[in-house]
Amino acid sequence: MGEIRVGTAGWTDRSLIASGWYPAEANNPEKRLRYYARQFPLVEVDATYYALPAEQTARAWAERTPAGFTFNIKAFSLFTQHPTPVRALPADLREAAGQAGKERVYLKDVDPALTEQAWDRFLAALEPLRAAGQPGAGKLGAILLQFPPWFPISRANKDYILACAQRAAPRRVCVEFRNYTWMTDENREETLRFLADHQLPYVCVDMPQGYPSSIPPVLAATSDLAVVRMHGHSDKWTSKEIAERFGYRYSEDELAEWAPKIRGLAAEADTTHVVFNNCYSDYAHVNARQLADRLGT
Repeated sequence: MGEIRVGTAGWTDRSLIASGWYPAEANNPEKRLRYYARQFPLVEVDATYYALPAEQTARAWAERTPAGFTFNIKAFSLFTQHPTPVRALPADLREAAGQAGKERVYLKDVDPALTEQAWDRFLAALEPLRAAGQPGAGKLGAILLQFPPWFPISRANKDYILACAQRAAPRRVCVEFRNYTWMTDENREETLRFLADHQLPYVCVDMPQGYPSSIPPVLAATSDLAVVRMHGHSDKWTSKEIAERFGYRYSEDELAEWAPKIRGLAAEADTTHVVFNNCYSDYAHVNARQLADRLGT
């Protein structure tokens, strides 16, 4: 069985800080990250979906975490064809992006040269993580490409996934779908074969079912890295309120069911990342600890 790393999608959420999960002495961003990194070997950064990261920020992350710690980084919204506020772009790119007078733009709305500039800055900012530690063992894990519900299975969309992977190379990406067509009974084998043929990790998910964005909880390793994201089972999945959408705490019984499934997945990969994204209050962090203890990691 390969290595299993369990963590959460963030360490800075206000409701987490208010929950009391951090000890009183962890009273600033640096101390909180250092404390988090003593509890878990992995974290996912979601802030990079909302704005391009800064190199000095990534350098601080690298300096504040121990050797062997891993950061998975969520790709900037523009790259995964989500609506992107013009104000989220660097100041010198905003004028070009907002020429149509829109407050939000999609990839199709902007000049490809602007997107290239954004990619350049995104990847350059992550270099301190990639360079941290021993050669070949940096702290940058995978860049998460989470595609939207309006991104169905198609040849064009497969080509776009490959283009993103090539753009990020030699950094690795992992792929999460939010359109059910990729994982229907008819298309599941094709999707997983496509990812495996290109050694792209499939992001397995546990999430509410019955929505257009719902993907079934299929566990599959399509490369030497396997990734699982645990979103919970809120009955308010479509809510814009974070507390409602992600305010779900897994029970011990649920985690007891997941532990052998994770072990089975880990038998098919060299490394398995399990990220709890039920990030409201301390739910994700408590659940991550519970699962890690069950897995003996």
